[in-house]
Amino acid sequence: MLIKKPFHFRCYVLLSCCFIITIKGGKLFPLFQHLFEIIRNWSMTMAKGLFIFALWFSLTLCASEEEADEVEHQILLNKANASVTAAAARVTDDPLRPIFHLQTRANWINDPNGPIYFDGEYHMFFQHNPYGDSWGNMSWGHVVSRDLVTWQHLPIVLTPTPNSYDKDGVFSGCCVDDNGTMTIIYTGVSPEVQCIARSEDHGRTFSKYSGNPVIAEPPVKDVTGFRDPFVWKEGEWWYGVIGSGIQGVGGTAFLYRSKNLQDWDYLNPIATGFGHMWECPNFFSLGEKWLLAVSPYGECKYTLGDFDGRYFTPGEWRRMDYGGRAGFYAPNCLVDARGRRIMWGWITGPGSDGAPWNGMLTLPRLLTLCDKHRLRLQPLPELQALRSAHKHVDEMLLEPRSEFLIPDFRSTTCEIVVEFDPGGTSGFGIDVLRSADGQEKERIFYDHLNLTLSSGDKSGDFQLLPGEESVILHIFVDRSVFEVFANYRECLTRRVYPKNSNNLGIALFAADQAVRVKSVDVWEMGTIWTER
Repeated sequence: MLIKKPFHFRCYVLLSCCFIITIKGGKLFPLFQHLFEIIRNWSMTMAKGLFIFALWFSLTLCASEEEADEVEHQILLNKANASVTAAAARVTDDPLRPIFHLQTRANWINDPNGPIYFDGEYHMFFQHNPYGDSWGNMSWGHVVSRDLVTWQHLPIVLTPTPNSYDKDGVFSGCCVDDNGTMTIIYTGVSPEVQCIARSEDHGRTFSKYSGNPVIAEPPVKDVTGFRDPFVWKEGEWWYGVIGSGIQGVGGTAFLYRSKNLQDWDYLNPIATGFGHMWECPNFFSLGEKWLLAVSPYGECKYTLGDFDGRYFTPGEWRRMDYGGRAGFYAPNCLVDARGRRIMWGWITGPGSDGAPWNGMLTLPRLLTLCDKHRLRLQPLPELQALRSAHKHVDEMLLEPRSEFLIPDFRSTTCEIVVEFDPGGTSGFGIDVLRSADGQEKERIFYDHLNLTLSSGDKSGDFQLLPGEESVILHIFVDRSVFEVFANYRECLTRRVYPKNSNNLGIALFAADQAVRVKSVDVWEMGTIWTER
């Protein structure tokens, strides 16, 4: 028989069980704060006294500070994930929401973070605001795949901890395999410091390192930023570059090395150059060259050059994508199970009014060398697994100022491959998301006279290289975004906002002179998401 104890005794037991907490930096645990708000209104002097005694008693039983920090972090993660779940119900029916681009379940996404192949799975993390569809509350969202094609959303793994080194945000970084342990290296703010977090359960959860930050300050004064570490291993050494800029000098990336990811030695800037600040540097070997890609608050650029282990000698800087900052920014990459280098970038832009989501990642791009000065950029071949209904059109001649509407095929989620013979023509292209009357459409145009590729207000130089005889436009249309691969060496990505979700047509067109179309293939595309 349960003996009913006096009220003050029950208070003591309740509080002793609840307050297995710790005090850090003068700020009490969120759970403690919540309960205190309830108890502080009690009128019983005895109960208040017992509250203080219970708190003291529970502290004598308290776990380590590191364990308490993990509990606090998990409470914050639960809150963040609950916010995303609540918002997700309002995005599923948005006609602008893509189906085969990586996104959050809801709310804001920006930089891809820490893509990694680990123990048979591909992990992609990303900058994520769990609480709204604008920038803020920077956390690390998470999706996982076994084939780089179909993906599953997982809970958020990192979020800011109040009164700590990352109180103002868990900013961008990378993820590495440290002798069988997935380890994230990220920037905590403010100020900007470099931190690590480790997982013991195949990337499902991460614990922040108790010795954070592992790099507490920039190596020189007068920097314009100090963030977004990119780390790789050579022999027994870990090497990392951190994006920065030096006042009066320009953008730079600082080179560090470590044997354990915790104790870092500064070496030197690998290079300096244009812009005020180089965000999200990617630096890796590719064939006989080293590639450096940076995001200098504007369009992402890359260069192929030589690296002697300390200093990088860049070649010509080139645009990674003609879509500008809105179309491709802050990229990150991984080496897959076959040793291929694969990269994603960030695409900006909101959904429909009332649908709380903003942004996505580009399709995975396979990087190889076109020559010693430029990249070959291909959509990952595995994406062909998403294809379904197919339409092929044989060779044809488009007369001057004419168009050809692809028959028996209408879609807002499709893949298109068209090969044109540019000889003797002034220009040609493809209209996608076209209305039945042709009044509304999104035009992709190759100007053969001025040698440019354009769509809307986005454009860039494009001409055939020696040995090329055709212009191949490989296009992916995904409701409110499309990506164009021109001869697999230049890309153009755009967010668009069709007025009508029934704008389903695809048409080829010629400018002022006729053009020969060698072949056309179009496929309907399916979703990448495994969850229903």
